[in-house]
Amino acid sequence: MATYSEPFRLDGLAAVVTGGSGGIGSAAAEALAAAGADVAVLGRNREKLERTAQAIEAAGRRALIVEADVTDESSVAAARDAVLAAFGRADILFNNAGVTSPKLLAETTLADWQSVVDVSLTGAFLCSRAFAPVMSERSYGRILNMGSILSGRGMANRTAYCAAKAGLANFGAAMAFELGKHGVTVNTIGATVIVTDLNRELIRTQPQLYDKVLQRSAIGRLGEVEDVTGLIVFLASRAASYITGQTIYVDGGYTAG
Repeated sequence: MATYSEPFRLDGLAAVVTGGSGGIGSAAAEALAAAGADVAVLGRNREKLERTAQAIEAAGRRALIVEADVTDESSVAAARDAVLAAFGRADILFNNAGVTSPKLLAETTLADWQSVVDVSLTGAFLCSRAFAPVMSERSYGRILNMGSILSGRGMANRTAYCAAKAGLANFGAAMAFELGKHGVTVNTIGATVIVTDLNRELIRTQPQLYDKVLQRSAIGRLGEVEDVTGLIVFLASRAASYITGQTIYVDGGYTAG
């Protein structure tokens, strides 16, 4: 008789995490490994990727480091081939890579705009296009996009970021309709500010930057990585097989008001 926890396990599956060198990416990679998946981490900083890989292996799973640029089509294709060569499959893709450029519209250069959109949106497109056929062939797949509370609303000084994250959410919804009949679900995670090693010092030294987020939060705090990784593991599992095309907010109630 199956136990309650079994549908949430990822044993025998292989996951790919972009932006896996730190922050939410490395935390997600570790959580997926703890749930039973082998994990490939993609990024451009090998030293940081190696630290994530060590944590994956400490959880008893296989780790693969792939130095890749998600904005480059040939680099993404090579990453896919490396994952398939190492694991023989790719069941979960977490499109996590992203950057921001907090500037007023008038100060945002075309290069700023292109950098944010290329990494957050075009990168997700290239990776999804590369891995979705692999999942469809096996009639099982989970594509997760790292969105934001700004996937569905605007904020001053974040025009490029808002555009990219809103586009990412709707891109995910469109993919859901194309891939659902092949057993592949697609969902976007709309997270608030999540405290990680990448921003912890800034939050400590300039807490006023986050006052508006805290004031809108029903829970009254910023997010922790554990608030996000639990949802990632759930959406990657068989337990979430009937959830697709959604933007699910992990924001302490920010978008409820």
